[in-house]
Amino acid sequence: MISFTCDYTQGAHPEILRRLAETNLQQEEGYGMDSFSEQARQKIKAATGCSDADVFFLVGGTQTNATVIDALLQRHQGVVAVETGHIAVHEAGAIEATGHKVITLPAHEGRMWACDLTAYLRAFYDDPTWPHMVVPGMVYLSFPTEYGTLYSRQQLADIHNICRQYNLPLFIDGARLGYALASPMADINLPGLASLCDVFYIGGTKVGALCGEAVVFPRGDAPKHFFTLIKQHGALLAKGRLLGIQFDTLFTHDLYLDISRHAIQMAMRLKNAFTARGIELFIDSPTNQQFPILTTAQAEAIGRQVAFEVWQPLPGGRLVTRFATSWATPPEHIDILEHLLDEAGA
Repeated sequence: MISFTCDYTQGAHPEILRRLAETNLQQEEGYGMDSFSEQARQKIKAATGCSDADVFFLVGGTQTNATVIDALLQRHQGVVAVETGHIAVHEAGAIEATGHKVITLPAHEGRMWACDLTAYLRAFYDDPTWPHMVVPGMVYLSFPTEYGTLYSRQQLADIHNICRQYNLPLFIDGARLGYALASPMADINLPGLASLCDVFYIGGTKVGALCGEAVVFPRGDAPKHFFTLIKQHGALLAKGRLLGIQFDTLFTHDLYLDISRHAIQMAMRLKNAFTARGIELFIDSPTNQQFPILTTAQAEAIGRQVAFEVWQPLPGGRLVTRFATSWATPPEHIDILEHLLDEAGA
């Protein structure tokens, strides 16, 4: 059985494992105060073009989202996201558990439209009863989206401008950030992204690390006592060196983007495997997640040897499925899938 279910089925990039092993007996301070974490911070600052940035290392994506959102919101505020956003669907109510409502807007292939955000904010403050409501306190986007789609630089700029108009922090979830930036369809780089938001994170768990995410406040304005809030949310690793070494490695010699480009190359092969056989795509994703529409028979035939996700059922016995590649996807797995598609009569 081979798997395309997600982008974290494998462990970590071999270079990370090598560095973890070779530094294993070196004594370091805990909680991210080690030399490796500091090296990683400096490399991330250089990569983002933000010399004054505050950089923190947290253990995982859900903990990161919950910690950042809770830290930026007052107790009466909520976070605005699209209805398909990760915090609204797949985080088990982690945001609500901190006491903050997720306020949802329509999703357009996973994206938030600036016009929808403007319309919502205008309508909210035009309502004389708004003091009785959950107040929008920040905006959350993911890049790429849950459907593997991208925001253009202009789309991000438009949303950022609205956020500034209403004094709302813009938070970008970068769990799969490498796969967005490595896509040939992306028209923005890491410094550009950093200039168009108030906080974002660089995903490690899904992009070559064993675990961990790097939260970046580009202008060095992290909330007061943010370190303490990280610990309160269970997102602080005592052996912080484990995260520091991983991000130091990922941001040495452009490894983060190099391995992300491999995932995109495999995803484009994957996409072609479906489209060349007349299989329709639910969304034309330019990143590592692909969404072919399979018949029940095709899904059952392929599923005997290949694991993937069923995203949603469609009329007529068709299924929207999700196949995800990663930094570690071998070309041979695409070959096997192509063979199985041919056998299934696709």
